[in-house]
Amino acid sequence: MQENTKARSFIEEFIAQDIAEGKVAGHVQTRFPPEPNGYLHIGHVKALYIDFSMAEKFGGKCNLRFDDTNPTKEDVEYVDAIQDDIRWMGFHWDKLVYGSEYFDQTYDLAESFIRRGLAYVDEQSQEEMRKNRGTLTKPGVNSPYRDRPMEESLNLFRRMRAGEFPNGAMVLRAKIDMASPNIVMRDPTLYRILHVKHHHTGDKWCIYPMYDFAHPIQDMIEGVTHSLCSLEYEIHRPLYDWVRDHCEELPAHPRQIEFARLNMTHTVLSKRYLRRLVEEGYVSGWDDPRMPTLVGLRRRGYTPASIHDFLQRAGFAKADSVVDIRLLEHCIREDLGENARRAMAVMEPLKVTLTNWPEDKTVELPCENHPGHPEWGERLLPFSKHLYIERGDFMEEPPKKFFRLAPGREVRLKSAYIIRCDKVVKDENGEVVELLCSVDLDTLSGGPGAARKVKGTLHWVDAATALPAQLRVYDYMFPEEDSDKGEDETAEEETEVKRDILDSFNHDSCKLYDDALIERSLGEAQVGERFQFMRQGYYVKDKDSTAEKAVFNCTVSLKDSYKPE
Repeated sequence: MQENTKARSFIEEFIAQDIAEGKVAGHVQTRFPPEPNGYLHIGHVKALYIDFSMAEKFGGKCNLRFDDTNPTKEDVEYVDAIQDDIRWMGFHWDKLVYGSEYFDQTYDLAESFIRRGLAYVDEQSQEEMRKNRGTLTKPGVNSPYRDRPMEESLNLFRRMRAGEFPNGAMVLRAKIDMASPNIVMRDPTLYRILHVKHHHTGDKWCIYPMYDFAHPIQDMIEGVTHSLCSLEYEIHRPLYDWVRDHCEELPAHPRQIEFARLNMTHTVLSKRYLRRLVEEGYVSGWDDPRMPTLVGLRRRGYTPASIHDFLQRAGFAKADSVVDIRLLEHCIREDLGENARRAMAVMEPLKVTLTNWPEDKTVELPCENHPGHPEWGERLLPFSKHLYIERGDFMEEPPKKFFRLAPGREVRLKSAYIIRCDKVVKDENGEVVELLCSVDLDTLSGGPGAARKVKGTLHWVDAATALPAQLRVYDYMFPEEDSDKGEDETAEEETEVKRDILDSFNHDSCKLYDDALIERSLGEAQVGERFQFMRQGYYVKDKDSTAEKAVFNCTVSLKDSYKPE
C-alpha cells in the first residue's frame, strides 16, 4: 500500500499509524456523508476534500453516502445538487449510497440492543427528558421507564414501527450512564417517531434512527476504516465507539478522527441561517453569488482549482480557528490572473468626443488577450470619434496624486492613443455629461510615438460598438465580528437563539450597474466564462444574461490586501 509521506497532516499520521500496526485490513475506506437538506457550502467542502483526498493519498476508496435519517428537511433537489458539486470539484466516489438503504439492518440492531438490555423505550415527554438530563455540573436522573422489562420495550418498539403512536409519544433510548460527565452519553435517543414521507423510502417507515446511532452502523456496514469528521463530533465520539463496540454482528471497526471545521471571516456557514437567507428573501437563492455555497461560488466565478488551493493553504488543524476570507480571494486572484482573458468594461460611462478625429473614421486596434500568454493572440478594438471612459476617471478639480483625466491633463487610453481634456460639457443641472478631448495621433500604442509617457492609463469602450451590460459588484453579507462559527448540526433540539445574526445583514452587499458598457468582443462570451475587466476586477458572465443585455458578476476586485505567510 502506497502513501504520500511528504508534509503529512495529523490525519495522515493517524492513518499511516493504523496501517503500520495492521489495523487496516485491505484498503483505506472513507466516506463523505452530507445530509441532503441544503446545498454544500465552503465549510462542507473542507470535509469533502479531506474525505476524498485521504482515500486517494493512501490508494483507498471514498463513498458518497447521503445521511438521510431526518426526512423533514431533506429533498431530491439537494441530492442532485450535491452530486453536481462533487463532480465540479473534480472528485469521484466509489459507491453512491443512502443511509436509508440500511434502515432494515439498523432496525434489527436496535432490537438486538433491546434484547441485550442496552436500550429501552421511554415515554417521557421531550420536556421531561430535557429536565432530567442534568447539566454539566449536575448528573441526570434515570427515566422511570429505564428498567422496564425487555419484552415490554421490544413490544412497544415494534408497535412504534407499525405506526400505532403519534409523533413524540415515545422514543428508543440507549441505556448507558445518566451520571456521565459527557452529556451525550446520558441515555441518548436512538430512534424517534416521525410520520413523514421520506424522499427515498416513501412511506415505508414512520420511525427513524438518530444520526449518532445510524452513522457508526452505516460506517461498519460499508467497511469504513476511518470516519473523518469535523471537531463538533469529538464530544460524540464516545457514543460512536459505544455503538460500534456493541454491534457484535458487524466485524468492521472504524476509527473516528476529528479535524477543525472551516470558519471564515464575514461568513455565516450555519445551514439554519443560510436557509433563512434564502427563504426570507435576503438573497435570490442558494446560488446567489454572495452565498458561501458551492453553487454560489461557482456562479460568482470561483474555480475548483482556487478552492483546492485555498483548502490546502488553510490546512487541516486539530483546533478550531477562523480563516481570513481574503485568503480565498487571494487564491482566486492568483488563478484568474493566470487564466482569465483581458477585456474592457465601463461601469459608469462618461462620454468622450475626440474633436480632431474624423466623424466617419473607425480603426481596429490590436490588443493582447493576456500579457502572459502571447499564444492566446490578440483581439481588435474598434476606435472612433466617440468613446466612453469611467466617470470616476475624471475630476474637474483633482487632488494631488490623481493621475487620471482632468481639464488640461493628458492620459493614455489602453492600447490606443494619448488624449487631452480640452473642454467639459455640463447639463442644466451642472452634471458633467461629455468631455471634449483632442487626440495625439502620433502616440498610438506600439507605434513610433508610443514612447511619450503620461502618468495615467485608462480603459475605455468605443461608443458605436459597445454593448449594454449589467455589472454586479458584491460586498460581504456580514461584518467580520458577526461571522458565525456554524452550529452542531447533530443537535436533536432547537437551541435558543440569543442574537439573530441576520440583524447585521448588509443590505448593500450587491450593487448593480445597469448602464454599464462592454467592449464588442464580449458579445461572444459564454455563460460561466471568466475575464479580467482591466482596472476593475475579475468577472464572470451570469446565467441571467439575455440577447439584449449581458450580465456579469464580479468575482473579486484586482486589489489584493492579503499577505500570505
